[in-house]
Amino acid sequence: METMSLIPVKEWIDQLGVTADEAVWIRMATWLIIVAILAFLSDVFCKRIFLSIVRRVVQKSKTQWDDILFKRKLFTRLAHLAPAMVVYAFAPVIFADFADITVKVVRGAASIYMLIIIIMVINSFLNGVQDIYNSYDIAKDKPITGFIQVIKIIIYAVIIISIIAILIGKSPVVLFTGLGAMAAVLILVFKDTILGFVASIQMSANDMVRPGDWISMPKHNADGTVLEITLNTVKVQNWDKTIATIPTYALVADSFANWRGMEESGGRRIKRSIHIDLNTIHFCSNELIAKLKKIELLTEYIDNKQNELKEANSSEDDLFAKTRKLTNIGIFRIYMERYLRVHPNINREMTFLIRQLQPDEKGLPVEVYVFSAIQEWAKYEAIQADIFDHLLSFIPEFELKVFQNPSGADLQELNK
Repeated sequence: METMSLIPVKEWIDQLGVTADEAVWIRMATWLIIVAILAFLSDVFCKRIFLSIVRRVVQKSKTQWDDILFKRKLFTRLAHLAPAMVVYAFAPVIFADFADITVKVVRGAASIYMLIIIIMVINSFLNGVQDIYNSYDIAKDKPITGFIQVIKIIIYAVIIISIIAILIGKSPVVLFTGLGAMAAVLILVFKDTILGFVASIQMSANDMVRPGDWISMPKHNADGTVLEITLNTVKVQNWDKTIATIPTYALVADSFANWRGMEESGGRRIKRSIHIDLNTIHFCSNELIAKLKKIELLTEYIDNKQNELKEANSSEDDLFAKTRKLTNIGIFRIYMERYLRVHPNINREMTFLIRQLQPDEKGLPVEVYVFSAIQEWAKYEAIQADIFDHLLSFIPEFELKVFQNPSGADLQELNK
């Protein structure tokens, strides 16, 4: 059992003139003190000298990854291994006069301690790797949080099984072999984790969701910005500042809207209609045309249109042209188009439509289908409101009225 020479200690103890039983305990106590001193010195060396050297190297280094690993206490946790390694190495010497089981128990305890430290070291390393990865721009598009968590789970499982193997005195290979029989149970217990892992791969490969994306998922009461994507959950901060937690696999299994395309397109759609009362649509009188020609946005259009109609009316063969006249709804539609084309907050490179929809019981819908150049929600709403404030206020200039269902005030007016 002895791995080191014990002769100097033996000779010294024999000179004391003690009994054999007493000599055994004295030898053990002596080696315990020696090993304790060695473990203490190794701990002091690692924590004060080794870490001090590492700190200086890290501070002088121009790279950032070593700073991140040092901040994550990777080297500090590594230093905790030294005392345990000393105890593990000297266990056969300390308990040379005792049964083999004693050495196994002490070495087992030291091994378990070292495995726990190794878990902490690996955790620090993986967290550091994630921090380093997050410092690059690609992290915004392809987060690796889910993959890091999977690696942690696998490593934790291996180390936990190794610890159990030490405690029961069996080979880890035997326990790993027995896991095959537990596969069905593990799949049931870790169903969400497995589904989340597969979903993470699909989302990353297809670039479906990134932290910072605005997504809408009514089924899970989510409508806001993605804060974090983990193995099991996706955290979304709704616009009312509440936090919605969505299972990661739900983003693959269920439908949701990602507004990233809108944000990257350079525009945000404005799609709203004004319902014109059909009873107010008519041909323009000379007085109305004269008034509308004073509007700068319409002057050129009305002049060109009048010249076009004048030439058409001079033709004796074109009977259709002779029936053509300017209408207040037509001029209003042109005004809407020209007003929006000169609006500074409208993206004119994207779809730009001012169109009439099918007339219905609410009148004639004239729809604005354009894109705002600003995507920010508050500013977008302000731009949209400003546009329709102006258009609704300007409609009477064209002798048009907006359709509105009769209200209580209207009925009271009729009864007077």
